[in-house]
Amino acid sequence: MKLHFSITAAEELRERRGGSYVLYSVCLEGFLLGKARYSQLRRWDAQLRQLFGSAVPAFPPKFYLAMTKSMADERRLQLEQYLQNVTLDSNITNSDVFIGFFRKLQQVASCKVGLPRELIKYFSLFFFQDDDDGALSVVKKVADFELPYVSLQSMKELHCKLGIRKWYMDPCLDILLMDCRASLNLLYMQAVQEVKKNWVKPTEGQMQELEFLQKNVNKAKFLELIQKMQFYGYMRLDPCICDYPEEGCSADIYLGNNEINCCIKLPTKQTKEVSFKINRLRSWQVTFLGAAKDGEDDTLELKFEYNDSGTWQWIILYTKQAFLLSSCLKKMISEQMMKADKEGQEMDIKMPGSTKNSKNSSIQQKQVVHSGFISRKRFLVRPNEEDCVFEKIREEDL
Repeated sequence: MKLHFSITAAEELRERRGGSYVLYSVCLEGFLLGKARYSQLRRWDAQLRQLFGSAVPAFPPKFYLAMTKSMADERRLQLEQYLQNVTLDSNITNSDVFIGFFRKLQQVASCKVGLPRELIKYFSLFFFQDDDDGALSVVKKVADFELPYVSLQSMKELHCKLGIRKWYMDPCLDILLMDCRASLNLLYMQAVQEVKKNWVKPTEGQMQELEFLQKNVNKAKFLELIQKMQFYGYMRLDPCICDYPEEGCSADIYLGNNEINCCIKLPTKQTKEVSFKINRLRSWQVTFLGAAKDGEDDTLELKFEYNDSGTWQWIILYTKQAFLLSSCLKKMISEQMMKADKEGQEMDIKMPGSTKNSKNSSIQQKQVVHSGFISRKRFLVRPNEEDCVFEKIREEDL
């Protein structure tokens, strides 16, 4: 299936040595994927041709003389047509050469934002929707191996957009990004959006201060103030159904700062705020239940095992964002592990060996977490020990 590639702009730039080159803005479905030079696209075509031969469409020829404006416009249209035609063969689009090129293109795009490479890991791409009522709904995080433009094509009925957001659940990590202008700008834009969408809960006085700081474009002070407010740095999910404290309750869910915070509306119309702490959560699993009726959306549930006053119990959330919720749980746990490792390294310096070992042991024994996914099954499964993600998971695996 042909993908709707477009090259929306051709920008002529100067090289340091005095020459010039053209940088093409490569888009899919109207969203910028990245920017590439003709020479980069030509090398990529040569790699594809080595693998697929004549299945690769003709590549626009190289000009040996200086290009006129009409020649530059012709080349831009030819490259656009080439990108559309090369995606007709699924063998090509599924190849490592094809995927690797656009992954690299997307990495370059993140650098164009101005982020240093060491800070890129604190951000990620997300698919999201702007609902008719003005609410912001995060659909999913783009996986490291995922091609966003292909996913956008498959999700076109959801009218999704692609956006960059910070990807950590501990608000204290903001301090690592405040000295970089690019990361500060991203944090500020996200914070302004979350205030507008009611993700953050400022008091009336705090709201007036935020409006004053925003009017004066004082980004650092704006972030310093908002960090003190309820639910700053949290991921908010769409309202969903839960079985706690009883069947049939609805809940607004916020994830962050080592908790699942639920504002639960009881069948009696009363509301109850409950905080489920991550260090009291032992396991969770996502179950794909399928559609209840023909024509309805598929149903997902996430259930987690929680220690409530010394008793372990399963709590179920019925939400289409179950996988996003699971990703947030993994992220919070990985951040806990990294923090514990860092504290352990500091203890190596400050404490004798025997005391140090007991400290590390207590960290490892404090929490053992399992996660799993079950397809179209409603039965209960207790994951095996080898499925443990808390002790074995690495940050790069999430």
